[in-house]
Amino acid sequence: MSSAAPRAFDHAFVATLRQWAEELGFDALAVTDTDLSAYEAGFLAWLAQGFHGSMQYMAEHGLKRFRPAELVPGTRRVITVRKNYLPVDVAGPAQVLGNPALGYVSRYALGRDYHKVLRGQLQKLADRITAAVGPFGYRVFVDSAPVYETGLAEKSGLGWKGKHSLVLNRQAGSWFFLGELFVDFDLPIDQPVTAHCGSCTACITVCPTQAIVAEGVVDARRCISYLTIETDEDIPEALRSALGNRIYGCDDCQLVCPWNRFAKTVTDADFRARHGLDAPSLIALFAWDEAEFLRRTEGMAIRRIGWYRWLRNVAVALGNWLAVASTDEADPIRQALEARRGRVSPALDRHIDWALAQGAAPPQAGSGA
Repeated sequence: MSSAAPRAFDHAFVATLRQWAEELGFDALAVTDTDLSAYEAGFLAWLAQGFHGSMQYMAEHGLKRFRPAELVPGTRRVITVRKNYLPVDVAGPAQVLGNPALGYVSRYALGRDYHKVLRGQLQKLADRITAAVGPFGYRVFVDSAPVYETGLAEKSGLGWKGKHSLVLNRQAGSWFFLGELFVDFDLPIDQPVTAHCGSCTACITVCPTQAIVAEGVVDARRCISYLTIETDEDIPEALRSALGNRIYGCDDCQLVCPWNRFAKTVTDADFRARHGLDAPSLIALFAWDEAEFLRRTEGMAIRRIGWYRWLRNVAVALGNWLAVASTDEADPIRQALEARRGRVSPALDRHIDWALAQGAAPPQAGSGA
C-alpha cells in the first residue's frame, strides 16, 4: 500500500459506498478501524486448549489475523460487506435431514464457490472507488488469509457474535457471507450493535456433537463442519453416528436459531443448488469416480475437500443409514460400500468397514434363516 500521507473521506462518501455495494449485489456495507486487540486473548486461550484441531495455520499465523495493518501495511480502515445466500428453490433442510437415504450439504455450498462470487464483487467495488478518487492501496479478502472476519463484522456493526460463534443480524439472521476490503485511506467508522441472544441456548443444545463448549466458543475437533471439510484425518468413531447424513458441513445451529426467521432467501443464480445436491442420493454420490466428482463440483466450494474426503463423509452417512435401514434398503447399501472397498485408500476402507458394521449381518446361505 502507499506510504504517502493518508487521505480521508467523509460520511457522504460512505453513503456512496453503500449505494455502490447495493448495486453490486451486497446486502450491507460498514466501516471499522484496524484495532481487534480485544479479541486476542480469547483466541490465544482457544489455541491453548487445542480447539483448532489439525488446522495448524491457525497457530502459525499467530495474532496477525487481529492486526490488519500488519497483514497489509498501510491499512487504515476495513470496509466490511454482507451478502445473503440462502437459496429459495432448494429442498427443505428438515426434509433432507429426516431422510437417511439422502445426503445433507450445508446450504452455503450448494451453488457457486462464494469466495469467487464475493471476491469479484469486492473487486468491482474497488474499481469504482479508483474511478472516483484515483489509485489507492487496497486488498480484497473473502474467508481467506489470516483475517478475523467475525471481529471486523462485529466492530463495524454488521451484527454480533452469536453463541454458536457466527455473526447474527436482527434483520437477516446468520445466512450470509462476509467479505472485506482493506484500504489505505480514512473513513468515518460505524459503531457495533448490541448482542441479542439473551438467555437462548438453542444452538448449544441442538449441536449434534456438542461442539459449542461455551458461549461463542467452538471446539473444532467436534464440529461437523470441521470433521467433514477441514480435516483429512479419520473421523473419530465416537462422533460418526452423530454426523447422521451430513456429508458436507452442518447447519443445525443456524436452523434452530430464532433470529433466522428474519433471514432473507435469495434468487441469485450463483447460489442455486447444482446437480441436485440439495437432496442427493447417498448411493449415487458414493458411485462417483474422481472425474465425476471434479466435473460435478466444478466452480463450487465442495471441490476444495477433494474426492477422498467426499467419499469418506458419504461412507459414514451410508453407515448411519444402514443402522436404521429396512431389509430391502440394507442390501443396496452394503453393495455400494463393498464396491468401493480396496479401491481408493486404506483410510477410506476403515470408514467403509465401520459403515458395514452398523447393520446386522445378513443371513448366511444354508444357515436355515
